[in-house]
Amino acid sequence: MASARATLLLRRATAANPVLFSAHGLRYRKLEVILTTTIDKLGKAGETVQVAPGHFRNHLMPKMLAVPNIDKFAILIREQRKLYQREEEEVVKEVTKEDDDARQQEEQLKEYQAAAKRLDNALLVLRRFISEGNELRNPVTKDEIVSEVARQLNINIHPDNVHLLSPLSSLGEFELPLRLPRDIPRPEGKLQWTLNVKIRRP
Repeated sequence: MASARATLLLRRATAANPVLFSAHGLRYRKLEVILTTTIDKLGKAGETVQVAPGHFRNHLMPKMLAVPNIDKFAILIREQRKLYQREEEEVVKEVTKEDDDARQQEEQLKEYQAAAKRLDNALLVLRRFISEGNELRNPVTKDEIVSEVARQLNINIHPDNVHLLSPLSSLGEFELPLRLPRDIPRPEGKLQWTLNVKIRRP
């Protein structure tokens, strides 16, 4: 009964003053706008989309995310997109097998150089018991040096990289030459890369 009466009053008011209620359905209409930025679930930059007027007025327009779909804005956005697209265009270069191999060799050389610098500045310390004649009970072999370099210095080298003619059999400090690729530039004043090894008592 009350709702029927409210409807009747609304009809009378509309009939009495049609201008006042002419925009009654405006909030259900959509507004066409041009997006200046790509927005998820709405569209890409430069596209014309329909949004609620309130969403445009309260959110999109204050942040300059969209502009009204009128001629002057449409021309402006179109020209800006042309400029940006020129900057965004990338020349795609086909990577050949030779380029890929050269890049891998360069990266490997950099890794070698970084490892060589760390080895040259490091001191590998090994502990050994000695026998009566001041000789080590267990001499230090090349394989042991390689495994200790991996454990202590976190660098993997091949046994062929270490120049050791015979196992180390006494206490003291030793400078072992390293056989590394010749492409790696040596430190200034040095003829070759070296690894410093110190053998001491436990």
